[in-house]
This record gives sequence, structure tokens and C-alpha cells, in this order.
Amino acid sequence: MRTETKILPVKEQLALYTVEKNFEKVACNPFLKWPGGKRQLLKELLNRLPKEYNRYFEPFVGGGALFFKIKPEYGYISDINPDLINLYEVVQNNVEELIVSLRKHKNNEKYFYKLRNIDRTEEYQYWDKVEKASRLIYLNKTCFNGLYRMNSDGYFNVPFGFYKNPNIVDEDNLIACSALLKKTEIALATFEAVEKKARKGDFVYFDPPYVPLNKTSSFTKYYKDDFDLDAQFALRELCDKLSKRGVLCML
Repeated sequence: MRTETKILPVKEQLALYTVEKNFEKVACNPFLKWPGGKRQLLKELLNRLPKEYNRYFEPFVGGGALFFKIKPEYGYISDINPDLINLYEVVQNNVEELIVSLRKHKNNEKYFYKLRNIDRTEEYQYWDKVEKASRLIYLNKTCFNGLYRMNSDGYFNVPFGFYKNPNIVDEDNLIACSALLKKTEIALATFEAVEKKARKGDFVYFDPPYVPLNKTSSFTKYYKDDFDLDAQFALRELCDKLSKRGVLCML
């Protein structure tokens, strides 16, 4: 006799993750592919984590590879990219609506460019936060090589990727990530904001944009503003200040 697996509603799945004692065994993976992502370096990063710490801070969250791997009991994540932070907040608070919206997308070139260019129009300012978050995931899953790149005017400019079956609706993972984000503080903020928030015994993981080797190799356009050399020096000074106060830092 054939039995069918019962699929629980999103709210019930979230409730299970919230109370499940073995939540640490539930896989949470980044729902975006982000420039400079550290999925391939997770083993090295995990080997260098402090053995004990209180709260976890990640000011340049990006795709959040380390955050989703360690699943901190208390987390603080931030970034200066408003579209990215909006997505994290939607996954945190509106994951059910997000999943419904993601199911509506089409994997074809004409639809892709229409959606990619919609933020150049007046219509886009009337989109709600769920629609904008859904658009970001869709573009990330269907654009060339999963790149995230913005031009100097702040518009996403990566071409269509021509993938046969992109995983646009990664439902189970989004629900698991939502459960983790329920106990996470999310902020649209610069990295300097952690100076006032982190205390002795907390752990801060900094993963800033790379310093370009030269002008032609520069790729810091994760947002319309560059993270320049002055910002790198400011970050180093912040690390020194935090370390002197007993905050654990990894850069």
C-alpha cells in the first residue's frame, strides 16, 4: 500500500523548528549566492572560531555562509545594501508570502529582463517588501553565474543565465532559515555600528569587500558605493578597539 508524505503548512513547520531540540542538526544554507561568499572556506573559518563566546555579530553579512552554518543562539547581522537587508527581514517575518511569490516567476529571457529593469521605472517604488525580496532571489537564481553586481547608478546589471532548471523556490531551506532568523537582529547599518553593540566575550566576524589588486581588477560594486582603502583602515582600527575591550574578532 502506497503512503503519501504529509506536507505541513509553513507556519507549522516553523513552529517545529522553533521548539525542536535538534534544530542544530537542521541544515540552513545561504539563499543567495553573493560575491566573495565563503562557502568553500567554511572548514578553515570553523577551525578558527573561538571555543566559547556570548553573542555572534556579522556586519558584512552578504550571503551569510558562516552565520547559517553555525546557527548562533543570538545573532546580529547587518549590511549597507537595503535590498539585501529587506530580503533577510522578509525571510524572517514573511517567509510564507515570499514562497508564494517565488512560485509565480518564469524562467525565460524576456521575463528576466522585464523584472531586472523594473527598478528603473516609477512602478517599482510601489512594490511591497515581499515583491522586492522575491525579485532579488529570482534574479540571483537565474542570472549569469549567480552574480550580484550593480552599476554606478545602483542598478542590477547582470545578464540572463540560460539555466534549464534553476532552484528558484527552495522552500524547505527558506523555512529553516526563517526559523533561525526569528532569533536574529537584522539591521541596515554600516560595520561601525557594532562598536556600540558588542561587549566583552562577544564574537564579531568581519568579511569586508576585497581590496582590489589594481584599478582594472576592482570588483567592489556589491552596492552603489565603494568600500575603499580608507574604509579598510577604519575597519582595522575598529578591530583594535574591540579587541582591547575583550571582544573576540575574526577578519
